[in-house]
Amino acid sequence: MVQVKFSDMGEGMNEGEIIHYFVGVGDVVSVDQPLVEMQTDKMVAEIPAPAAGTIASIHYKEGDVVTVGNVIMEITTEAESAAPLSEMSNTRLQSASTTIATKKNATTVTNPYNRILAAPYTRKIARELGVDIEQIQGTGPAGRVLDDDVYQFAEQPETNKWTEEQESATQKLPQAEEEIRFAGIRKRIAEKMSYSVQTIPHVTHYDEVDLTHLLEERSVLKEMGESISVAAFFIKAVVICLKEFPIFNAQLEVEKEIIRLLKQYSIGIATHTEAGLMVPVIHDADQKSIRFMDEEMKRLIKKAKAGDLKLADMKQATFTVNNVGPLGGMAATPIINHPETAIMTFYKTKKVPVVTKDDALEIRSVMNVSVTFDHRVMDGAQSIAFTNRFKELIEHPTKLLLELI
Repeated sequence: MVQVKFSDMGEGMNEGEIIHYFVGVGDVVSVDQPLVEMQTDKMVAEIPAPAAGTIASIHYKEGDVVTVGNVIMEITTEAESAAPLSEMSNTRLQSASTTIATKKNATTVTNPYNRILAAPYTRKIARELGVDIEQIQGTGPAGRVLDDDVYQFAEQPETNKWTEEQESATQKLPQAEEEIRFAGIRKRIAEKMSYSVQTIPHVTHYDEVDLTHLLEERSVLKEMGESISVAAFFIKAVVICLKEFPIFNAQLEVEKEIIRLLKQYSIGIATHTEAGLMVPVIHDADQKSIRFMDEEMKRLIKKAKAGDLKLADMKQATFTVNNVGPLGGMAATPIINHPETAIMTFYKTKKVPVVTKDDALEIRSVMNVSVTFDHRVMDGAQSIAFTNRFKELIEHPTKLLLELI
């Protein structure tokens, strides 16, 4: 009997939620065939079959949270199936009988395990629209159901599973207190943020950055067919600042009493998703052009919102940026993504009257920016110097271009 366990995938993960099964008891599987889709605190991962054989038992149902190391299911291999009945233990006889009975009743018993390929967010859309996702023909790779597939299916009148009578009966039911499950990604975020706040003495420094010239340069690029997001320029400027102020691209190892100044510059992009805060990473950002940075950032954010991030997409960040401007934020006190030493946040850009050096009044595009840092590792003066250099590069884009040569 081969056990299929929920293995440790790294990054401090210790539990995962079963999203859905690709197989049921009695199904014959081959090596590396996907068996179950798991939602960890950071990613969605499929667990493949370690051996060929027949699914003998499944120990959890969809929605259950499984701890690392626990057995999810068991597979009877071909060699075991061919063994003489006299050599089987009572447990195997019972398991074999269950398998045979399951196969015989396959035509009358509904398989409780959903084999439809779909991301967790896609399934959430289907639930909200009242759509049975099993009835949808996916257009994605390997028949995967995409968000658009769900929306198109829901637009068909016959797909609405709630009749007027059912809806009326539902409305008559007493309203219960709403409960939100505290598990998976949300629970992991809570644990990590709590540890960061309890461990790191946070200090946040605020400043204003004039984006007028940068937005003008961006408009010129757009007229030339280059649509680059402002955030891509921010990230490139941040990388330059990290090289000049390496204490911000560091990790504190308290037990060893050392501060490690990192030579790798990988920028985490704090991203809001339906499942919670995700931080995909642009690796080796110092070796990337602004154009590539923009493309990579958009690709990772899209994957994060679709719930398709892999573990490799979220590992080894050395510094995190948080762009809340599109959401309308003006100021906040962000929490550092431990074990990093700082996080930089970009807020909403607004047009304000500014007095120039000639005492003239001009309307400028101004953005608030903050740097939250670990006061054990650095002081306020260093944060101010770091921010001033960032301002210089953004307010004078030609200086930013000089640093790229």
